[in-house]
Amino acid sequence: MDCCAKKSRGCVLWFALTAALWGQAAVSQDWLRTSAEVGRPGGKLAIAERSEPKTLNPAGALDRPSRDVIRCMTADLIHINRYTQKTEPALAKSWTSSADGKQFTLQLRQGLRFSDGAPFDADDVLFSFKVYLDPKVHSPQRDLLIVAGQPMTVEKLNATTVRFTFAAPYAAAERVFDSLAMLPRHLLEKDYSDGTINQAWNVAVAREKIAGLGAFSLKQYTPGERLVLERNPYYWKVDAQGQKLPYLDELTFIFVPSQDAEVIRFQAGDTQIISGVNAEDFATLSKDPRTHARLEDAGPGLEYNFLVFNLNDDTEGRLPQVARHQKWFTDVRFRQAVSLAIDRAAIVRLVYHGRGAPLASQVTPGNKLWLDSAIPVPQQSLARARQLLQSAGFSWNKDGDLIDGEHQPVEFSILVSSSSVQRTQMATLAQDDLKKLGMKVAVVSLEFRATNDRILQSHDYDAALMGLASGDADPTPAMSVWMSNGQTHLWHLGEKKPATPWESEIDQLMQKQLVTINYRDRKKLYDRVQEIVAQYLPIICLASPHILVAAQQNLGNFRPAIIENYVLWNADELFWRSP
Repeated sequence: MDCCAKKSRGCVLWFALTAALWGQAAVSQDWLRTSAEVGRPGGKLAIAERSEPKTLNPAGALDRPSRDVIRCMTADLIHINRYTQKTEPALAKSWTSSADGKQFTLQLRQGLRFSDGAPFDADDVLFSFKVYLDPKVHSPQRDLLIVAGQPMTVEKLNATTVRFTFAAPYAAAERVFDSLAMLPRHLLEKDYSDGTINQAWNVAVAREKIAGLGAFSLKQYTPGERLVLERNPYYWKVDAQGQKLPYLDELTFIFVPSQDAEVIRFQAGDTQIISGVNAEDFATLSKDPRTHARLEDAGPGLEYNFLVFNLNDDTEGRLPQVARHQKWFTDVRFRQAVSLAIDRAAIVRLVYHGRGAPLASQVTPGNKLWLDSAIPVPQQSLARARQLLQSAGFSWNKDGDLIDGEHQPVEFSILVSSSSVQRTQMATLAQDDLKKLGMKVAVVSLEFRATNDRILQSHDYDAALMGLASGDADPTPAMSVWMSNGQTHLWHLGEKKPATPWESEIDQLMQKQLVTINYRDRKKLYDRVQEIVAQYLPIICLASPHILVAAQQNLGNFRPAIIENYVLWNADELFWRSP
């Protein structure tokens, strides 16, 4: 008492420290309790990636390897359960919407911390959306946050309550929060202020400079070899018995050059789980008793593989050969002829061994809610393809080679990533089919990053065989692909305005479906988008594989889904059963 009466410095400090500790204890953590099978903690899990991630920055990640790693290190406000495809609470424990469908008020969990121990609150949410909405950042998520031409607004009501306001009712508002990783303001605010946030968090970032709210945090990156994540001690989920998640101590991504190498590492026991197995390897693994594997065919997924022609308008004078070829590519009759020449049924039979589906548009049979079943899958018709080419001014010389109106031979290349055996096979089959029309097509196989750089950066390519897989069955995540100004509008990147009337119509349809609440009305709008894609062929959709996966038999809570990430969507619940 004498000490307090005299207000000695030591006494004041003692009271301050006690109050701080009491305050921390008073704010209990809002755990999210899962309903999955209760597991046992400990152990490590390794999975192969066919390329190294390009970044660990959620605001700039476009490639699948980057997204795979980032998903394990970060968390979103509202999450789409990949298994049930329904929304569920995440960092937000609850939310309400206004009667007009324009406002969503989210209640955050209390007491949450980033993996470096720093507290998470509404200020981090405001900062995260400031980054995602900034046009200078060029985040691929930005398109999802613009409704009726206006970006959403974000308002902090208090430390644990945030209100989001849209310019119009937003049909997929709950779902749009999925995969929008909350960023640590304390680590990235300076980078954002300096205009260097796009350079932040490359794969070689120091451990102390990166933090997230996911189940795992960065432990080690070895270029060309592996990236290791370790258990996040501040993770905010527990199992049904109150045991903290994740169960695993470490999660390792091993970099391999191809699908063949991926399977070899799995058979050797270097990895214990494998995603996106091709049909041939699936058959091989099912007959190999050494692997002790559990294999599952989850049926048609959301991935669509397609041929895309380079329609970018920045090649003239810079890439003269590409620019000359683009005179063919921009004619829809040429693209339609190519589509009719390709035998999709053969692709399913030869590439997928029957475990796949031919496509008419970007929506696969696995997406039963949004597929426009009235659009027929194109059947190979070389006769009709020849008619279209003739109407477009093409002809054939005495050797049967296709020539254009200037008597130049039709020769071009198809770019494909060497990491995908299946897409390489598709490109080769397309090459053989197009040869029947007199086209001379070369298949150019490059490393994944080099392929992406040519398509997304330099535009130094003729055509490419690629694949995309939406993060949700809903059309909204595809805004970036189909909007003319989208960050992944692959055939013509960086458009200031729609280059064609049909692209303008797609823009209008995609914007309208965002604000149409009734499902049937929304589906009519998206059906029309699919019809335009099938008619004008900005991408020529070919086939979709079944989701084929495998894991060691004693891996618990292994529940593959048809939405990415197929096998690691519930990485926090995976555990090793007793041998």
